[in-house]
Amino acid sequence: MRTLTRIRASLAAARRGTVESVAVFVRDTGQGLLEVSHSSLALLGLVLVAVLLFIAGQQEFRHVLEVEALSWLQARHEARLEPQAALELELSEPSAIVRATAADPRDLTRQQAAVASWLSRRYRVAPEPISRLVQEAWHVGERAKLDPTLILAIMAIESSFNPFAQSPVGAQGLMQVMTRVHDDKYEAFGGVHAAFDPVTNLRVGVQVLKECIARAGSLEAGLRFYVGAANLVDDGGYATKVLDEQNNLRLVASGRNVPVLGNASVTMAGRPVAPAASAAPAAAAVGTAAGLSPQQRLALLR
Repeated sequence: MRTLTRIRASLAAARRGTVESVAVFVRDTGQGLLEVSHSSLALLGLVLVAVLLFIAGQQEFRHVLEVEALSWLQARHEARLEPQAALELELSEPSAIVRATAADPRDLTRQQAAVASWLSRRYRVAPEPISRLVQEAWHVGERAKLDPTLILAIMAIESSFNPFAQSPVGAQGLMQVMTRVHDDKYEAFGGVHAAFDPVTNLRVGVQVLKECIARAGSLEAGLRFYVGAANLVDDGGYATKVLDEQNNLRLVASGRNVPVLGNASVTMAGRPVAPAASAAPAAAAVGTAAGLSPQQRLALLR
């Protein structure tokens, strides 16, 4: 029994000794590693300080290093931006503004600005392009001896200010000019594709309108010629719609308050005026000449 007790005591003592030995080994090892780490960090710090002092004392070397670092950073930045920058460069065209048909509404006269604002709201078009067309209507109208509000009214009824409008029989652009019939008039503007340039279409349309009025002898009869209904009993109400819209524009230019939506029934110069065509009917009239069939318009080309 005593022998067994001694054996157990010996085993316990051996176990305690082993644990203490392992603990001492781990502690000594950790302290050694810590000291080595401190020494290594101190050495690394000394090396870094020495390098910095060396660089600081070598101006040329420092300049080269800065240039290399900047080039590397810039290269990384350009590598990230290159696809987008390349696309922007490829698509850029600073001179594109020359093609834009637009004007600042603030550059218009009081009358022009009032008309441009009213047309913009009535036909839901941007004020800048409509301002340019209003300016052009005043400019061309003065030279052609035509009321600019008449020119704008024709554009409103013919195309609702859609420069790309085309009728079933080939009338094109803002004033729905028959391009293939009046191709000679487009030669001065570079060819028939200019029919889709708003300003060019306006100028050619005014030439055609002027010819129609001179040929017919009066404005209303000239409008019948313009729409291709000179030899027909009825023009489908086209001349009335144009003159009603012109009347609206005259009132707007004079400072009168004319409703943008719906019908406007007013009196001018003592003459009763029929309700004006709204924007929606005007849009529906594009290419149909206010009730005329395509066959009728084709037979009576402007």
